[in-house]
Amino acid sequence: MTNAFASRPFDDLDDEFDADLDFMPPAAPVEGGDINPREPLQFTAPGVPTPVPAPTPAPVPADPVVAHPGLPVTQGPGPAPGYNPVGELVAGASAALAPQPAGLQVEVTVPRIAIHVFAERQDTLAAAERAGQDRRMSRATTQIRVGGIPGALEAYAHEPTPPLIIVECLQDPQTLLWQVDRLAEVCDAGTKVVVIGATNDIILFRELMKRGVSEYLVAPIQPLQLIAAIGGLFSDPAQPFVGRSIAFVGARGGAGASSVAHNTAYAMSERIGANTVIVDYDLPFGTAGLDFNQDPLSGIAEALGQPDRLDALLLDRMMVRCTDKLSLFAAPATLDSDWDISPDAFEEVTSQIRGTAPFVVLDLPHIWTGWMRKTLISADEVVVVATPDLASLRNAKNMIDLIRSGRPNDAPPRLVLNQVGVPGRPEIPAKDFGAALGIHPSLSIPFDAKLFGAAANNGQMILDAGGKSKAADAFQTLAQIVSRRELPMLAAPGKAAKGESKSMFAGLFKKKT
Repeated sequence: MTNAFASRPFDDLDDEFDADLDFMPPAAPVEGGDINPREPLQFTAPGVPTPVPAPTPAPVPADPVVAHPGLPVTQGPGPAPGYNPVGELVAGASAALAPQPAGLQVEVTVPRIAIHVFAERQDTLAAAERAGQDRRMSRATTQIRVGGIPGALEAYAHEPTPPLIIVECLQDPQTLLWQVDRLAEVCDAGTKVVVIGATNDIILFRELMKRGVSEYLVAPIQPLQLIAAIGGLFSDPAQPFVGRSIAFVGARGGAGASSVAHNTAYAMSERIGANTVIVDYDLPFGTAGLDFNQDPLSGIAEALGQPDRLDALLLDRMMVRCTDKLSLFAAPATLDSDWDISPDAFEEVTSQIRGTAPFVVLDLPHIWTGWMRKTLISADEVVVVATPDLASLRNAKNMIDLIRSGRPNDAPPRLVLNQVGVPGRPEIPAKDFGAALGIHPSLSIPFDAKLFGAAANNGQMILDAGGKSKAADAFQTLAQIVSRRELPMLAAPGKAAKGESKSMFAGLFKKKT
């Protein structure tokens, strides 16, 4: 599998502004959900005679399509041997769930459940172990065992079954169906079962669905494929989507991560037109309220104080609407409390807020605690903001190495160099900075003390204070990169006939049809 973010030769960077031209927004994000939620597993009730395993079938001519117990064998002229009537459909679904390029991610959430995996293949064991370590599975408890369905039968003869069982059987379809019927006798009501088999066949799939199996996967499987299947089984019909969380963190104090986060979120809402929520987690010193000229009575601190009571109505009351498409959970910015809040509260509040908008921008403080580590690793996208100096280089390397190790199935964090070109200050060149980290900087934002200072003092965003500046163009580009969406193709005044766009970066992206 290739990695689009692997180390590669760096191009010379512009001394004032540089964008990562390798970015290309995906045509359709992989949701990983099942569009047809199924009923809980309904296995054969105890007392029903167990089907006797079919004897080894006699050799059959080469032209039958497939043979199943209790199903007729198709004879005579027809498709070529081994033809699958839904091969293209299955291949398309497998391609959608196959390991994606580093820029794509499976946007699913798995609840706090116990998951037992009984595998036979070594690569299945490795894929299940890697999936269990993924950030999307952090709430679930995964146990991985060897033995396939016979191992599950032996285990559940003396213990209750968990909410989800994943079993692998590499036998022929007849044996697989017989083993599934036996497994039904030891499963508790409501248990969901995912079967991993070796046969890619629609008739077998239908027979398993009739028996109440929740999902059927064809080996070999990949970690993201398994995570997507699990997330689809436990998706909440009342919550049709889960917004992408984008965490911004500074490599050192004063790097400008909050300013980059707020301006990027504003560009996502105003230029791209996506509903966006900013969450300021810097409780004692947060500046989101100042940057947007807002002084809300309540905010993120109130939500963290009662995470178990949060619902859509309460969240709407706590956040302030800055524009039609941008909302804000402001920090209290007071020292009246020590703000000793449990990591679970931050996780629960973030999870609840993600259900309110397609994009949630997390403005994280420059501290290091348990909840900070957990938030960085669990975010869908991480943006590390650094200045071109040695302290930022050291801290950024530590952060990126930790995030990479905690997110083995995700793309590495994005690196943004801020305050580039301060007069008289020695700086590490962007090419050398990226080479030391093994990550090409996605963006370099030029230093403009007058523009940023005026915008901060007036409670404005850069797009409003200096819409034609290089910094404004930089934030529009960063908004496209992290949201994976394009700017609307609007013709500039006096250039409608030529079809030219206002944005100098419109030519970097192909408009979707």
